[in-house]
Amino acid sequence: MGAKRGASAGGGGGGRAWKQMSAGVKGLACCVSACAFVLLLCMFYLLTRIREERMNAQSKIEVETLWSSAPSYGWRPSAAPRFSSWMPPSEKSNGYLLVRCNGGLNQQRTAICNAVLAARIMNATLVLPELDTNSYWHDKSGFPGIYDVDHFIDSLKHDVKIVKSMPSVQLSGKKNKKLKAFQIRPPRDAPPSWYETFALEKMKEHGAVYLTPFSHRLAEDLTNHEYQRLRCRVNFHALRFRKEVMQLSHLIVQRLHSEGPFMAIHLRFEMDMLAFAGCLAIFTPEEQKILQKYRDQNFAQKRLVYNERRLIGKCPLTPEEVGLILHAMGFNNSTRIYVAAGDIFGGERFLSPLRSLFPRLDNRSTIATVDELGAVNAEGRGLLGPAVDYMVCLMADIFMPTYDGPSNFANNLLGHRLFEGFRTTVRPDRKALAPVFMDREKGWIQNFEQKIRLVMKNTWFGGPHPRISPESFYTNPWSECFCKTRPEISADKCPSSPVLYQKPQESESALLATENLQNEHLTNIR
Repeated sequence: MGAKRGASAGGGGGGRAWKQMSAGVKGLACCVSACAFVLLLCMFYLLTRIREERMNAQSKIEVETLWSSAPSYGWRPSAAPRFSSWMPPSEKSNGYLLVRCNGGLNQQRTAICNAVLAARIMNATLVLPELDTNSYWHDKSGFPGIYDVDHFIDSLKHDVKIVKSMPSVQLSGKKNKKLKAFQIRPPRDAPPSWYETFALEKMKEHGAVYLTPFSHRLAEDLTNHEYQRLRCRVNFHALRFRKEVMQLSHLIVQRLHSEGPFMAIHLRFEMDMLAFAGCLAIFTPEEQKILQKYRDQNFAQKRLVYNERRLIGKCPLTPEEVGLILHAMGFNNSTRIYVAAGDIFGGERFLSPLRSLFPRLDNRSTIATVDELGAVNAEGRGLLGPAVDYMVCLMADIFMPTYDGPSNFANNLLGHRLFEGFRTTVRPDRKALAPVFMDREKGWIQNFEQKIRLVMKNTWFGGPHPRISPESFYTNPWSECFCKTRPEISADKCPSSPVLYQKPQESESALLATENLQNEHLTNIR
């Protein structure tokens, strides 16, 4: 019995030791597991930080460099003819060409360029283009009320004949009577061959043709580069606003520049644009009814879903999104911003988020006095206010469009700023930015600003770059309307003989110095 108790006691002691050892092993395992878990957390945190730092480095944008023009890589603007085959207009004209340019300021400007080219193709005498006075603009000022007519005619005298009005013709036994033009509706994006055949035949038959409407009625991408350069001569040389518009624009720019560089934003957030785009879901039910009614009255019926439109880049950026983009890029709240815009739909409710990020917002009404604006009729819905905005945006140190489409105010401005010396533009990629903003609206804000910068870093900031569809020729006239003094191919060589259309440039030594500095980047451009 004693032996059994001893054995039992020994067995009990061994059991306790085993239990204690098992507990120790389990404790050690838990400790190791905890340490491994902590180590994994540390590694995950470290990898996350490395990834964030790498993303920050990859997305970093040197904002200070954007206040200067983009590198030109040795290119200079030149809309002058390059070949001796470009002759002055023939003494004998085939007839008179009249056009009605519909749409807003940009659309009309594009149509005027096309009208001059059409007249050249047809060897016709162009009657000063008629500008549409639609129900939105309520503007009856016409071409002479907006542009410098004498400068327009004189600038193009070596390209086309232009008259201010249709002439009268002498009819036998009757008083002078104005020639009546034969009205035609041109096909959209018609090729030059249409003007050389059908339109020219009707002109010879009737003596004059009237093309209406005349928006996007001549194809943009033409293989004849002399035709493209003529468009640039019209757009960037001949189409000069009236003296009063130019004076007020320069006055506004002078006042803005008195406190340093400034940015201009074309904030496209008006009722007509939003209704056209079909981007209604962010508005109140009452606002949506207003937009839908406007759309039903002015645009074709079409099924439009907000998120679908947004994801393909068809919705204008909201003022808040504009502010978030600029803030993410690195612009601070001391940045002075000139806002070119009509009536912001939704008013201050939508504008205030932008103002909270960038309080130094101005427009023509806050910079110019009531009397100064009134002297130019630059208030209200007319075209003269947008003309002033156009010039201020052209001369701004940085320009940012929030919606750049083929019939939009920014379309010509982007090309004009390119032609004026590759002035910096900030062009948000709405399609690439849409998922980032939509994630933010769902509460997913991790790396939000880095994601914005990564998108923006992949955009062009105003330098020469190939034109890729659907980019318009008027948005990017490179390289047809540019040249080089030391080109790699002869087609890019600047004209050597004196020409009327060439812009004054920096000295030859300065140009050569710039080319030497930028030559290493050349292969990335062409």
